[in-house]
Amino acid sequence: MKKVYACLTGNWVCLNDDPECVMGIHRVNPSQWYEENAVIWAPIQRKEKDTYYQLDYVQIFYHNKDYRINPIFIQIVSE
Repeated sequence: MKKVYACLTGNWVCLNDDPECVMGIHRVNPSQWYEENAVIWAPIQRKEKDTYYQLDYVQIFYHNKDYRINPIFIQIVSE
């Protein structure tokens, strides 16, 4: 089984542990997000340079909060 971990506000959490957790633009559960190509928002050409708004990110809804994090803060663990 694959577990999806993310560093949210400085704490690593297992996203699979929250049954309400959804990820990505299609808002699917963490396992489905990973198995279906792990979509992230990543523009090929940036409209503006030197801006936070053009960085790659993944949308995560976890414990009733919406997060937008850089993909480097996601880890996949096989158990």
